[in-house]
Amino acid sequence: MEKGLSNIGIKEILHAIPHRYPFLLVDRIIETDGSTRAVGLKNVTINEAFFQGHFPGQPVMPGVLLVEALAQVGVILLFLRDEDRESKLVYFSGIDKCRFRQPVVPGDQIRLEVGVMRSRERYYRMRGEAFVNGTLVAEAELSCAVVERS
Repeated sequence: MEKGLSNIGIKEILHAIPHRYPFLLVDRIIETDGSTRAVGLKNVTINEAFFQGHFPGQPVMPGVLLVEALAQVGVILLFLRDEDRESKLVYFSGIDKCRFRQPVVPGDQIRLEVGVMRSRERYYRMRGEAFVNGTLVAEAELSCAVVERS
């Protein structure tokens, strides 16, 4: 792992990707090689806006947001070293082999592991896995394209 590419805090994350509250779903990057793999953390609290309606009295993080959190770690991985990142966006074009294994609830800390499986020019295929306390809670293969902002 290159020096300076681990323990990336929220300020660097906000600089790397355009997502903001309430849609920013990564709190920290704890590991990355800067090009093919990154590991992020998301601390899940009862204060998350989505818990108001999903589900009252039985709060569960929506699965689609688990996939989004994995995707955001993937975008951070792609943009971390790209000095021209502000002129680009990442559009996700596919989600395959997606499985939800266990509910994520307030108080959980999600470990989001994302690795590049294949890349070609501006197209990427990544595999993401989400863990809580070492247990796999969600997994997916994500396809995306890096495009110029218009």
